[in-house]
Formats: sequence, structure tokens, C-alpha cells
Amino acid sequence: MAEAMSRRITPPEAGAPSESPATTTKETRALLACGVVAGPLFVAVAVLQALTRDGFDLGRHPLSLLSLGELGWIQITNFVVAGLLVVGFAVGLRRVLHPGRGSRWGPLLVGGYGVGLVAGGVFVADAGSGFPPGAPAGAPEQLSWHGILHDVAHLLALLSLLAACFVLARRFAATGQRGWATYCVATGVALLGLMAWPDRDTILVQLAVAIVLGWAWLSALAARLLTRPPKATSSINSSTAAGQGQPDQTGTGTPDG
Repeated sequence: MAEAMSRRITPPEAGAPSESPATTTKETRALLACGVVAGPLFVAVAVLQALTRDGFDLGRHPLSLLSLGELGWIQITNFVVAGLLVVGFAVGLRRVLHPGRGSRWGPLLVGGYGVGLVAGGVFVADAGSGFPPGAPAGAPEQLSWHGILHDVAHLLALLSLLAACFVLARRFAATGQRGWATYCVATGVALLGLMAWPDRDTILVQLAVAIVLGWAWLSALAARLLTRPPKATSSINSSTAAGQGQPDQTGTGTPDG
């Protein structure tokens, strides 16, 4: 009888971790920090290889070709580690955004970007354009199964990151953070432009710019959530909703988006 009464008066959240976006645990902060370091680490390792690997030319070769040759394990590891860090960040992102608009699809799409990176490392590209040394001068005559999967992973990563920009722009707009909403949209539009209108002569440069822009946005987003706890976001949204006589859009009554 006493146990039954205790169950009736116990709040639903008691005995379970709080899902409030204002609660940022050490574990969650560690997950968010993964997003901060993933981009700089990936870019630094890739650029260092590009500048030191014999025969590699940033103007002729995509970074994926660094996964080939005797030192290819370095870029493979770079892809996998960066991807796992992004997946970890996606978990932290879910924790701090939930509940509210974009709290489902935002983390899922960021996680898709991470999965694409991991797959891009596991399934290496085909040799071509003279790299590694001794490879055919042009494109491979026929793609291998792992080359095809590498291209699919690359497409998954780019499309996931692109979509995440617009989903999170909607989240920031709903909470009155116009600067961040604009940054998300601008990044998404830039990525879309670089992907939609490839130029054969500049495609590798466009790809490099897209990589840098995407990583910069992801790292900035992670740093923002890490240094400015979501409690501030919730407060902004609550005050806006109260002024309009509407429910808080980050409250539990709003479906995840």
C-alpha cells in the first residue's frame, strides 16, 4: 500500500535522468566538445598530409586519395576518428536540444554526417589521377565496390550536413536567435551552391571550400552550445512565448522536429 502511494506521488521524472535542455552534465559537455575538436583535427591532419605526401597535389587530387598508399592508414584513421567524434557530438546535441523544434532531425542529420565520414574511411576510394605514384594518370576505368561505397558515403555526409544546416536554422529562428539562424542558412546555401554547380576545372577547389565551411559551422555550433548552455536558449524562447501568450516552443508540449 505504501509503495503504491509512493508511486502515485512520485513525479514522472523522478528516478530518471532529467531531459530538460537546461541540464548540461559533464558527460554531455564532453560529447559537445567532440564536435569542437573534430573539424580542426580532421583539417589539420589532412592538410599536413597533403603538403608532405609525395605526388599529392591539392589542385588535382581529392583528399580521399590520401587513404591510399603505404601511409594511407593515416587518412583512413582521420576519417574514422573524425566521424566518431561527430557521432558523439550528435548524441550531445540531442541531449541539449531535446525537447523542442529540430531536436530529432538535427542530431540525426549531424549523426548521418559522422556515419558518412566513418564509412568514407572504411571504404577507400579508387586510385586515379596519378596518385598514389604509379596509379593511372586519369580516372579509373571501372569503379571497385569499395570505391562506389566511398562515393555513396561521401554523398551521405554532404547531404546530411546540408540538411542539418536548415533544420537547425529553423530551431534558432524559433528561439529568436536570428544571428545563428542566418549563419546556418548562409552555410547551407553556400554548401548547396558548391554542390549543385560543379565546374570541372574547379571542382576540387569547390570541394575543399565546402569541407572547410562545413567543418567551421559544425565546430562553431558545438562551441556555442558548450560555452553558452541551452538554459539561455530556453529562457529566450520562454520569454518570447510568454510575451505572445503562446506555449514555449522548447517546452515538453511541442513535438520534436
